[in-house]
Amino acid sequence: MTKCIVIVLAILLGPFLWGQDPAGVETGPSKTSEEMPGKAVFQQTCGFCHGPDGRGASGTDLLHSTLVSHDVGGNLIGEVVHKGRPEKGMPAFPLPDSQIQQIAAFLHAQAKLASSVTTRMPNDYPLDKLLVGNAEAGKAYFNGAGNCSQCHSPTGDLAHIAEKYKPLELQSRIAFPDGQHPTASVISGNGTTIKGMLVYEDEFYVSLETGDGARHTFDRRQVKIDIHDPLAAHVSLLNQYTDDDIHNLLAYLETLK
Repeated sequence: MTKCIVIVLAILLGPFLWGQDPAGVETGPSKTSEEMPGKAVFQQTCGFCHGPDGRGASGTDLLHSTLVSHDVGGNLIGEVVHKGRPEKGMPAFPLPDSQIQQIAAFLHAQAKLASSVTTRMPNDYPLDKLLVGNAEAGKAYFNGAGNCSQCHSPTGDLAHIAEKYKPLELQSRIAFPDGQHPTASVISGNGTTIKGMLVYEDEFYVSLETGDGARHTFDRRQVKIDIHDPLAAHVSLLNQYTDDDIHNLLAYLETLK
């Protein structure tokens, strides 16, 4: 999947799927992420796997991760850095708290910079600037390689879809649809089962919101968790989409009026 469309679409969705705002160390209005001391520390320690700007390389994209989105002043980032993630090939780093906070501040500044792109991309972006694909090719992908027709129908849930959303939003929804939240079922050590909407998860903890509005947080190492994501098929396609696929699908969906 080519980077240009994926980055734009990821930004349009926002990194924070559970409706929470990123929090971090204040960096000051006059200092950009390029000028922050955390940049050098991050690049020396983490850049080889996560890329020099945190967007990912052999390791994950940190700017759109739940770890960074829920971190406050390095509290979650520090835990991962100090303990490592051996099962994923990440060693532990005995960095002092001051450097952890610098890294956290750099990552939060980078995430904020990335999210600000949306303010420079109006939702009424002209259709003729986006409509560069082939509708017939998009229809063939929809019914064929993309497997879209297994879950969607142009006369059912997608009927008149082009009238419901502006072109730029419709393009973003191809890869990043919303409106459906993952759910989870947690079985505790005493056999009690709690089910609800998944509101947060990382390597160590998972939080659910039950029907009565109460939130429950569990240590993943002490419970059994079954997560159901109704958008999992879209997530799997992120590693398969090409620019042409996105452009062609948009051209096809724009015919559904």
